[in-house]
Amino acid sequence: MNRIVALVILLIPGVIAAIGVKLMRDMVFSILHSPFPFLWLQFLIGLLMFIVGLWFIAGFILHRDRKRNKVQSRFQTENKKDENMK
Repeated sequence: MNRIVALVILLIPGVIAAIGVKLMRDMVFSILHSPFPFLWLQFLIGLLMFIVGLWFIAGFILHRDRKRNKVQSRFQTENKKDENMK
């Protein structure tokens, strides 16, 4: 059950990032979609959607790996660094 919930949590930002890439690609080919009045605005919204989706997925993976103690020492939290030094 937990794996299904994790998949759904990662699927939503993944779709948002994919839509962002599509909006940026359509701007390159001069395809303007209806809610956007300008191509540059469509590109900026697409870039923002891509960055937010990627940021969420990367943060989720980093959080999971920190819990399992599978990250390098520079990515560990301060409490974990202190415990490893002892």
